[in-house]
Amino acid sequence: MSNDLEKEAAARASLRFVRDGNIVGLGSGSTAAYAVRLLGERVRAGLNIRGIPTSNHTRELAGSLGIPLITFSEARQIDVTIDGADEVDGDLSLIKGGGGALLHEKVVASASRQVVIIGDSGKLVQTLGKFPVPVEVISFAEPLVKREIEALGATVELRQADGRPFVTDEGHHILDCHFGRISDPPALAERLSETPGIVEHGMFIGLATVALIARGREIIELSRRAQRLPHKDGV
Repeated sequence: MSNDLEKEAAARASLRFVRDGNIVGLGSGSTAAYAVRLLGERVRAGLNIRGIPTSNHTRELAGSLGIPLITFSEARQIDVTIDGADEVDGDLSLIKGGGGALLHEKVVASASRQVVIIGDSGKLVQTLGKFPVPVEVISFAEPLVKREIEALGATVELRQADGRPFVTDEGHHILDCHFGRISDPPALAERLSETPGIVEHGMFIGLATVALIARGREIIELSRRAQRLPHKDGV
């Protein structure tokens, strides 16, 4: 089964977490886009929800599908957020931000009662770190932050788009930080959070409620109670 079919299958499985009347966090990225489209179909069929998007792209997509959108000025808490991830481990620690929306994604996840992570089989890993950790940084501090992260043992690259530095929805740059195997994700997340000049980083620790990973026609459901994973080659 192709990654696209797995992404759609995981997105479809996530819809059971959405109830009529919910405020729904709408994630960013290719997998989350499937969920947004499927929610759009449900809205057209009569489902009553309001969405808070995690990126300008998701806002445009949701608006085009007729999903009513609100902001945090109209809601104090989100009932459920559906979003993707670049990597998920057995503790539901995540690396996110490959699409550049990590800041808004973390704000939305932090304000959610439930965070449902969806992905294809390639997103499930034994140990985080094959995918680089995105770090959103203010331009003034960029050289200092780069040196600080390199001192932690990472190889750091400024993310580019069309030959220029990538710019986030909030106007910042992203450093993609290659740490390799991350033996202690909470410790790395704390260290990055303590670094002045970092706006936000792509280590999402303790935020996901459940992960739905499609492997072929099977949906693997992981919760915070899950401690072990079947063996997977790679990281």
